[in-house]
Amino acid sequence: MFWDITAGVYDLFAYGLNRKVDMELRKKVCEFITEEDTVLDCACGTGLLTEAVAPLCRKVVASDLSGKMLEKTKQKCSSFHNIEYVQADIRDLKMKDESFDAVIAANVIHLVEDPAAVLNELARVCRKGGKLIVPTYMNRDEKGKNSRFVKMVEKAGADFKRQFTYETYRRFWEENGFKGTEFTLIEGRIPCAVAMWIKEGKR
Repeated sequence: MFWDITAGVYDLFAYGLNRKVDMELRKKVCEFITEEDTVLDCACGTGLLTEAVAPLCRKVVASDLSGKMLEKTKQKCSSFHNIEYVQADIRDLKMKDESFDAVIAANVIHLVEDPAAVLNELARVCRKGGKLIVPTYMNRDEKGKNSRFVKMVEKAGADFKRQFTYETYRRFWEENGFKGTEFTLIEGRIPCAVAMWIKEGKR
C-alpha cells in the first residue's frame, strides 16, 4: 500500500513543504473541539491532528487504513492516555451510529472513489449536534489544471480520484445535501479548505 510505504517520510511534507498551512490547519480544527468531546480522527495519517486535539478533549479514536501510518501516530502521541487506535476503512467504519461529538477526516476526501458516500458514512457516526470537520488540500488551480503537488505525488504512487478548488469544494458539499456548512480557506504553498458541518437531524 502506498501509504504504508510513505509513512516514514510523510511528516517531511507536513512539517516541511507545507508547514505553514498545516500548523494553521491544526489551530483551526482545534477551535471546534471542546473538553467534553469524544472525537474520531478518521484517516489520521501520522497524527498531525490527533496530536493537536488530544489535549483538548475527553477521548480521541485515531483511525487509518494504513497500519504503518497508525504506528507513526502511536509513536507521536505516546504521552497521551485518552487515545484509542483503530485500523479502519473510511468507506465502511464498522462503528455505531452517532458515536462521536466531532468527526475529523483531513486530506482524504480527494483520494476516495465516491467522496459523497464517504461524507455520508462520516455523518452517520456523528451525533446530532455534533461537528463533521473535513479539511482538504486544494489540488486544482483556477483554470482546472492539476497542481505540481498532485503531479508529484501521483508519480510517487498516490491515486487522486478528484481535485477541488475552493468553489468546487463548497459546491460539492451543497450538492450532496450538507446545507449550512462553514468553510475556511487556509492560504499557502498548498492551500487547504476546512469544511465544518453541524449535524442537526435529517438533511
